[in-house]
Amino acid sequence: MIEDTMTLLSLLGRIMRYFLLRPETLFLLCISLALWSYFFHTDEVKTIVKSSRDAVKMVKGKVAEIMQNDRLGGLDVLDAEFSKTWEFKSHNVAVYSIQGRRDHMEDRFEVITDLVNKTHPSIFGIFDGHGGEAKYVKSRLPEVLKQHLQDYEKDKENSVLSYQTILEQQILSIDREMLEKLTVSYDEAGTTCLIALLSDKELTVANVGDSRGVLCDKDGNAIPLSHDHKPYQLKERKRIKRAGGFISFNGSWRVQGILAMSRSLGDYPLKNLNVVIPDPDILSFDLDKLQPEFMILASDGLWDAFSNEEAVRFIKERLDEPHFGAKSIVLQSFYRGCPDNITVMVVKFRNSSKAEEQ
Repeated sequence: MIEDTMTLLSLLGRIMRYFLLRPETLFLLCISLALWSYFFHTDEVKTIVKSSRDAVKMVKGKVAEIMQNDRLGGLDVLDAEFSKTWEFKSHNVAVYSIQGRRDHMEDRFEVITDLVNKTHPSIFGIFDGHGGEAKYVKSRLPEVLKQHLQDYEKDKENSVLSYQTILEQQILSIDREMLEKLTVSYDEAGTTCLIALLSDKELTVANVGDSRGVLCDKDGNAIPLSHDHKPYQLKERKRIKRAGGFISFNGSWRVQGILAMSRSLGDYPLKNLNVVIPDPDILSFDLDKLQPEFMILASDGLWDAFSNEEAVRFIKERLDEPHFGAKSIVLQSFYRGCPDNITVMVVKFRNSSKAEEQ
């Protein structure tokens, strides 16, 4: 028995010396380790790996849900998922919104258009709350913006302001209001904020958080209107680290292991640490140059299931529908397994052959 064991060990030793300890084998091993270290420590690959994991979890959840639905009667369960459904349609804008698989509906939206006085820009907003604060921002921010924009238009030529500065000032002002209110009640709630101002020649978009906007230009290309504020992004991660904070993976990358976005309105405990900030990114777009057909503003529930390009293609084929495709893409996101509230707003532009005049 001992002899057989020694013979086997001797054979393994010879194999290792012949195959594993050869110079070319060691060289290839070192190259492989170097490549692995480089690629799997870049933000892009981390994002791809994260997205793949999320996709696998989504598919697993969908399979489990289908099996559960079959056991419980299917349609009755789906009816419960749509217990909170909102829809809106007016001229060139349509919205469809569902509670989905969440216990509470925390998405909100707002549309303010002045069809009589077209010198004032239209206001479109998407707010994805956590803890209920989307309701507060929906009720306050669009109306405050409307008043300041009206004042600005009256003396536009002599004003030092612009759409960008008005948006930034009022978003930061609303955040200060929220922090005062939330700190008193020890309420840790917050919300994303995606606001678009649409005038005849210009589109201005302000974003805080991970709701997202995308535009379809005259050639059918998907043009990003905003960029998500996620903790794993290099710029955001460096800022969080400089503030003394950290990010960790808990289902998704989270600031201090808590919040899945790096910027928001509210969230006073993380604001006090300066690891989450309310500063909006603001982008402006020349409508004469882009000649857009439509834009999509949506909470992150949509973007869990669709890329920008997929969403644009999907809506482009369904602009003749009553909700300009908003209802169809919300339901498709749900059927793909999205676990979140889902709110989608589609705004058609005047140069679209199918759009009505604003």
